[in-house]
Amino acid sequence: MHKDVDTSMLRRAIWNYIHCMFGIRYDDYDYGEINQLLDRSFKVYIKTVVCTPEKTTKRMYDSFWRQFEHSEKVHVNLLLVEARMQAELLYALRAITRYMT
Repeated sequence: MHKDVDTSMLRRAIWNYIHCMFGIRYDDYDYGEINQLLDRSFKVYIKTVVCTPEKTTKRMYDSFWRQFEHSEKVHVNLLLVEARMQAELLYALRAITRYMT
C-alpha cells in the first residue's frame, strides 16, 4: 500500500542469505540483518525456490507476503533465481581459475 519505499536492505538481505546458503559469505555484511528482516517461513520459501524449485507450489507462493501485490512477489522470485545464478557463476569462475593456474 506504500509507494516509494526503499527496499535495498531487504533485497541485500535476501541476496546475501541465498549466497550464504551456497557457502559464499562477505566480510563487510552484517548477517544479523538477515534474521531481523526475513522471518522463518519466508526463509523456508526462499530455500525451497532456490534449492528445489520443482517443489514450489502455488499454495506456497500465495502464503508468503500476503499483503504484497503479485508484481512485487514476482520481483522477489526473480531476485531469488538471479542470486542463485550468480552464486553458480562464482563457483564456475573459481573452478576455471583453479584449472588455469
